[in-house]
Amino acid sequence: MFEALGKVTSFIHMKILKPALMGLLSLVLADAAVAQEIDFSKQVQPILELHCIRCHGAERPKGGLRLDTLAAAIKGGDDGAALVVGNPEKSPLYTTTMLPSDHDDKMPPKDETLTKTQTDILKQWIQQGAKWPENTVLTAVKRVDFVKEIKPILELNCVSCHREGQAKGDLRLDIKSEAIKPGSIVPGDAQKSPVYTTTILPADHDDLMPPSNKGGPLPKAVTDLIREWINQGAAWPDEMTLAPRKAEVVVKNDLEVSAEIRAKILANLKVTQESEMKPFTDHITGTTVKFEMLPIPSGEFVMGSPENEPGRKADEGPQRKTKIAPFWMGKCEVTWNEFELFMRPEMEKDVIQAAGNTYNDKVSDAVSRPTKPYVEMSFGMGKEGFPAISMTQHAANKYCQWLSSKTGHFYRLPTEAEWEYACRAGTTTRYSFGDDPSVLGEYAWYGKNSDWKYQLVGKKKPNPWGLYDMHGNVAEWTIDGYDADYYKKLTDSMAANPWNKATTPYPHTVKGGSWDDDDVEKLRSAARRASDKSWKIQDPQLPKSIWYLTDAQFLGLRVVRPLQVPDAEALSKYWTSGVERE
Repeated sequence: MFEALGKVTSFIHMKILKPALMGLLSLVLADAAVAQEIDFSKQVQPILELHCIRCHGAERPKGGLRLDTLAAAIKGGDDGAALVVGNPEKSPLYTTTMLPSDHDDKMPPKDETLTKTQTDILKQWIQQGAKWPENTVLTAVKRVDFVKEIKPILELNCVSCHREGQAKGDLRLDIKSEAIKPGSIVPGDAQKSPVYTTTILPADHDDLMPPSNKGGPLPKAVTDLIREWINQGAAWPDEMTLAPRKAEVVVKNDLEVSAEIRAKILANLKVTQESEMKPFTDHITGTTVKFEMLPIPSGEFVMGSPENEPGRKADEGPQRKTKIAPFWMGKCEVTWNEFELFMRPEMEKDVIQAAGNTYNDKVSDAVSRPTKPYVEMSFGMGKEGFPAISMTQHAANKYCQWLSSKTGHFYRLPTEAEWEYACRAGTTTRYSFGDDPSVLGEYAWYGKNSDWKYQLVGKKKPNPWGLYDMHGNVAEWTIDGYDADYYKKLTDSMAANPWNKATTPYPHTVKGGSWDDDDVEKLRSAARRASDKSWKIQDPQLPKSIWYLTDAQFLGLRVVRPLQVPDAEALSKYWTSGVERE
């Protein structure tokens, strides 16, 4: 009986249960395979756009390699194919990401390293056939920096209510271990992260963060930044603890300050005639910081570019004959050595004391000065002898006012006409050295020779009047508001020392081109550029800072000293535009 029962049981197991179990197992394995199917748009595209396309896109394909399209990746560059469909071990797109961090061929290079999850995604994607949606072209995406961009947002808007001892809704955003977990931040998926989703709720929603009575809703540019940071993996240094901070307070200037500075300038005035103008070295009182100024003679020139000039833009005409009064101009762009003393009052005092002097300057103390920046403003490109960057036009104007108070000489930004006149230095060609852009590298740092950062001032050849870096290195502020039709509006009565006074926060005119420009046409003497609010789009402060343009790392300034000193009211208008607030 038992033997018969055993045979029946064995029959059921072999003929019925085993096939059923195997079928079920096959379904499970099939489901797992489907679950592991790599989604190009959600998983691969972010990796390539964040880490690869900046150096391997259409604009600057290093080593002849482009990774912005499937065809380009398969074709490869100077070293052959980057992608071998179905074979990750023969695909440098994958294998170079697995090299040691100090290997010359490691990708991405320098301090960027893909996580194991990211390299596994690339490997599986290639194994699965490297599926790439038709007509999808990748573009470079900027990495969101937690310290420079996300930390200020959280400290200004969130941490006061969500920190140790004050964790509303049992949510803490002051330390990584409490913030990055389900229910607050889900790395890689902003749509599942309340820290992002609550910021995009309607203004009258009960769950909006921060609430409408505490600054919400945040600008779209800020919420977009939070979203990108989370989608990029929500990087957050383990040891970093956040603390609440308050938005800057705007300090207003007045006519009385300008009058005090003017009195100091007149008391120090020694040169009053153009014939007496010579090069001179000025220094910031109490310090050893010096800068050189060169005389620019009065004269006439034709502002703008002729219609047949290669690269000409419509806003460069019609050409206008313009008269310019004499002035001195900075031999070089303003460096951090000079600007940081204005930007950081505590540094100025330390430098003065280190030089053996006593700080006592009530006149310069009355000038409005920048609030403490929330990021390191050189962005790692260097300070000693390098050009200062990323200041608003308001900050540049205030620097000129402060510099005037420190030196006893009248400094301001150049007008657009003065800048072009000085840049041309008597020439009528595309550049101050002629028409041939092939020799531009002898005179300018720009996209093709700058190594993608600004360089020490005064290292290239000067223009005919001895001014360095008028083409490239950093683009330079003028004091003019930008108007595409400005030249059309100029009349004979306006042709002497024209100044298009700004009436709105944007745009203002920038000249000169920069280290970030590949296009040689942007470095021409007549080329114009309009400032834009996107130059501080990632500023998390509310209201937006009136001092810093963190997205304009290509922008600096150069000062002029007019021979004639205007009255206090005119000085005040040069130094305070009145349209600095958005």
